[in-house]
Amino acid sequence: MELVRGRHNLRPRHRGCAVTIGNFDGVHLGHQAVIEQLMTRARALGVPGCVVTFEPHPREFFDPERAPARLSRLRDKLAALERLGVDRVLVLRCDRALTGLSPEAFINELLLEGLGARHLVIGDDFRFGHRRAGDFSTLAAAGESHGFGVEAAATYLLDGERVSSTRVREALAAGDLDAAAGLLGGRYTMRGRVVHGQKLGRDLGYPTANIPLDGYPLPLTGVIAVLACTPDGRRLPGVANLGWRPTVAGTRPLLEVYAFDFSGDLYGQHLTVQLVERLRPEEHFESLDLLIECMHEDARRAREILQQRGITA
Repeated sequence: MELVRGRHNLRPRHRGCAVTIGNFDGVHLGHQAVIEQLMTRARALGVPGCVVTFEPHPREFFDPERAPARLSRLRDKLAALERLGVDRVLVLRCDRALTGLSPEAFINELLLEGLGARHLVIGDDFRFGHRRAGDFSTLAAAGESHGFGVEAAATYLLDGERVSSTRVREALAAGDLDAAAGLLGGRYTMRGRVVHGQKLGRDLGYPTANIPLDGYPLPLTGVIAVLACTPDGRRLPGVANLGWRPTVAGTRPLLEVYAFDFSGDLYGQHLTVQLVERLRPEEHFESLDLLIECMHEDARRAREILQQRGITA
């Protein structure tokens, strides 16, 4: 899959493709259906399938204080799109220059001059351009004028309701990881590089692999039974704390993974961590002794849950 960062990096060879546009946060089942629709059309036309997405999320740009929690960082989104067979991703920087474009300028500069779009698969609720003045009918009219096809992206329903990033966030916020997995088509997963920490977990008898999560609000926090996987394929069942660690006055969000029956060095490695079941919310304990006592119970319950689900090393 080819990654193009910014419209200024588009070249003549990028012209002539089938296109879809969106945030694709989480790349859930609804997004996957859109990508399948895009790639089916692209193959029929004999052109590459191109996903256009934004960084940061437009709501983070316009209203950062009230922006929703991210389901996936850009790296994870790109990896998911590549697994779905997308040929090319264009990441547009969401800034004043982009959001200030009129709908006509957006169509001319991006879809026509930049991408030479042959076909567009787009949600019928998609809005674009300055003050969100452009919509599906704007694109359909442009398609008729300039000779590219425009079709509505199929709506994906689960239990009679549209699958959306909002539904996934709601399931995660409620701690219902099974419901989130049903919407995503697989367990909710977090990825990152293991860094050195304060070594407090080691002192307490629970050495953890620490993954920093700076920059974005978390979709959920708490103590969670997990399955971590290393780049070389090792499976590490364990228990993790996701959040701010109030008992030790944590200053930044972390995913701290304690892998059962593991001894070794994971520093610098990229871990993929599947969140299986939430045990409890984060709590503030009055003493480290009380924290340790609860950690014993968390580890016991996580082992039991993972064994019941057949999740092993």
